[in-house]
Amino acid sequence: MSKPTLDLDVLRSFTVGMDLGSFAKAAERLGRSTSAVSAQIRKLEEQSGVAIFRKAGRGLALTEAGETLLSYARRLLDLNDEALVSVQGMAAEGWLRVGLQEDFGETLLPRILGRFARGHPKVKIEARVARNAELLDLVSKGRLDFALAWDDGLSTTQSPHKTMIGAVPVHWIGATDQELQITERGEPLPLVAYDDHCWFRSIATAALDRADRPWRIALTSPSLAGIWAGVSAGLGITIRTSIGLSPNLRLLEEGEYGLPLLRSVGVALHKKDAKLDPLPEKLAMIVSEEVRHFCPWLSMQKRLID
Repeated sequence: MSKPTLDLDVLRSFTVGMDLGSFAKAAERLGRSTSAVSAQIRKLEEQSGVAIFRKAGRGLALTEAGETLLSYARRLLDLNDEALVSVQGMAAEGWLRVGLQEDFGETLLPRILGRFARGHPKVKIEARVARNAELLDLVSKGRLDFALAWDDGLSTTQSPHKTMIGAVPVHWIGATDQELQITERGEPLPLVAYDDHCWFRSIATAALDRADRPWRIALTSPSLAGIWAGVSAGLGITIRTSIGLSPNLRLLEEGEYGLPLLRSVGVALHKKDAKLDPLPEKLAMIVSEEVRHFCPWLSMQKRLID
């Protein structure tokens, strides 16, 4: 005997009804009559062969089987919707312009572009890898559809259409095989940093000042690659997240070299408009998903202050 096939329309009515807390509201949302939705729910329970609902006071609640079915229903509907978007996207054409912070360029960009290109082979993408100030300026001028950037919650340079993805811990970073040659008590701590207007640099120096730890700038660079090279060579330490950290760099222990605790930094998606067209909106969704997947420590918790 063949097993019954669950009807996706029925599953959609089921999930919408649970989300809204009422199948009457679900009927209104879906453009169906209340009796039609009720018939769908009865059909779903018959196909399942188990009780989906139980009495809870004057209303109904899901049984354990119902909770399991709801979880599968959401996954099936997500796959259905994703399949339709992907199939329809095969014929879509256009040009997208996106920006990413340097930290995400080598680590996330290949995954993001590969995943999007598989479903939208005719869409051309211009990816700009740059620093925060430049990215936000390009978004504000409409020259990028959106940008993935750091967010310290304090910068005066903000975009009106920002969505916070989460917060990432910030660490002191040094060379794996090179020890700093600090021989005298109170000797300035050598720092490797961007050449100007970098709030990672500002966070580091402010934290050291509050801890009464002397410091000096040992090397400046206009690029993240230059910073990693200087730290790897043992010229000094820097602060950054652990994203894109190479094997010849390491996260320093709290208190090492008299280092103070650092606060976390936010990751935000900045859009040129509140609602993007379908193609850039799809790519923005992929970016957000990949960031969360790549950064398992990502959180929306309150960020630590120095």
